[in-house]
Amino acid sequence: MKKNIYALILPLIVVSGLVFANREIKNDASKKSTPKPLSKPISAAEREAAMKQWYTTPGGIAYKNWEASPEGKKVLAGDAKISKQTSSYTNMEAVVISLSLPPGSQLGFGVIVRINGDDYILGYGPEKSNEFQQLHSLKVDDKIIIRSHTVSHAPKYSYPIIWFDYVERDGKIIYKRPPQQGGC
Repeated sequence: MKKNIYALILPLIVVSGLVFANREIKNDASKKSTPKPLSKPISAAEREAAMKQWYTTPGGIAYKNWEASPEGKKVLAGDAKISKQTSSYTNMEAVVISLSLPPGSQLGFGVIVRINGDDYILGYGPEKSNEFQQLHSLKVDDKIIIRSHTVSHAPKYSYPIIWFDYVERDGKIIYKRPPQQGGC
């Protein structure tokens, strides 16, 4: 009877030892894995080469065709009109002309404004965000002051897109982007 018990216990001990040893090997392997190096900044020449390569793709060809189209030229001209104010981060006077974005827009919540005779999408961000709660009080024909560092454009939209940092109405600040935390 004792021999039978020893015969059953001995393989159990051997199997347990093998499982434990295998686990130790896996843990050592995961500890020794090297972290991925941080990507180095891309040089201007590398960026230009990548853009030339992208322009040969179907998406790049479509973008070039859009840039050459009347609609693309209009959007790029509107972008250029306010580039001085965005680069120097100065006030731009705007009038709200629509409280909704174009159909199919995926920019989240925003409005369309007119600055110096040209229309722009004023992109806010997520539809349900509490951060932009005060901006929901805007009405058509409200005159606002905007400051922004960023204007973008995309073939999908008929207007340049202003990503604002500051909005003022009737001399009162209704939105000011909080400073970034923990960044560069």
